[in-house]
Amino acid sequence: MNTFGKLYRLTSFGESHGTAVGGVIDGCPPGLLIDIDFIQSELNRRRPGQSRVTTPRQESDTIELLSGIFEGKSTGAPIGFIVKNENQQSSDYNNIIDSYRPSHADYTYQQKYGIRDYRGGGRSSARETIARIVGGAIAKLYLNQFNIDIKAYTSQVGHISLENDYRMYDLDRIEENIVRCPDPEIAQLMIKLIQEVRSEGDTIGGVITAVIKGVPVGLGEPVFGKLHADLGASMLGINAVKGFEYGMGFDVSKRGSEANDSFYDDNGTIKTRTNNSGGIQAGISNGQDIYFRVAFKPVSTILREQKTVDTTGKNTIIKARGRHDPCVLPRAVPIVESMAAMTILDHLLISKTYK
Repeated sequence: MNTFGKLYRLTSFGESHGTAVGGVIDGCPPGLLIDIDFIQSELNRRRPGQSRVTTPRQESDTIELLSGIFEGKSTGAPIGFIVKNENQQSSDYNNIIDSYRPSHADYTYQQKYGIRDYRGGGRSSARETIARIVGGAIAKLYLNQFNIDIKAYTSQVGHISLENDYRMYDLDRIEENIVRCPDPEIAQLMIKLIQEVRSEGDTIGGVITAVIKGVPVGLGEPVFGKLHADLGASMLGINAVKGFEYGMGFDVSKRGSEANDSFYDDNGTIKTRTNNSGGIQAGISNGQDIYFRVAFKPVSTILREQKTVDTTGKNTIIKARGRHDPCVLPRAVPIVESMAAMTILDHLLISKTYK
């Protein structure tokens, strides 16, 4: 399953320490103006080595578009692209060739396929998400025509979290700090915690919140293919994601009279007085803001000694080497946005089949 989507489809390929990673986008409508500078800027938000709270691996992550674009516009043909790997240090992984890193993909990949690429995790590496960024960037370009806006931000790192919901923050300030948190003071506390964790050879997890504005009423299918189900699947398919909730999420231990979103007419437009539903009711968008939270676990690779077993089942001790993120959240923000953009565009195209 290396392909995502139904009508707007992304197939990704490549490994962390291979020649390149890349993808093929199929189903992009023709005539879309392809802003290469925007696509590259999205890749820059995800690339390693961008700040003191990310992995020091240095990659330019420069995109090469191979097909499907003519005179700056999409032709309707598959859009092929690659991003070459430039700064691999595969020898960093020689000490784990025959050992399984705790909570990593090593054991399950070996058991499933009978072979694994131990260099940076191979296909299980988050470097694969480069393809998702490109697919999401092009989806964003299309959604811009409909004034659909998607923004994600770091809302929690460890025990440090934002206290208010997204409406209380200026989401245009997300890129003003390296942790991508809209509250500057909380951002500094998050940065300090990540640096402390890194100095101890450890990692830390947290939460990313996303908001989608401008989604029209009617996206999503009523039984299978519910919009929130597809959003959840897209988020849970991101490396290190452990949880997804939308709207009031797990805060449902309340009465129906407290949870229900009552309707009212606003100059001919039906709206809801509250938005506990998170912009989706019965699996279909209702025109209100769609908002959700995505929980990321601590990065599995830590620079500490850990007990494990080797490929023969013998007990052993390993200590990872190399360059790793102490916290995945800052670089995962654009990945969350990209997966959301592809999901919304896919459903938008599906909705057009009803016309």
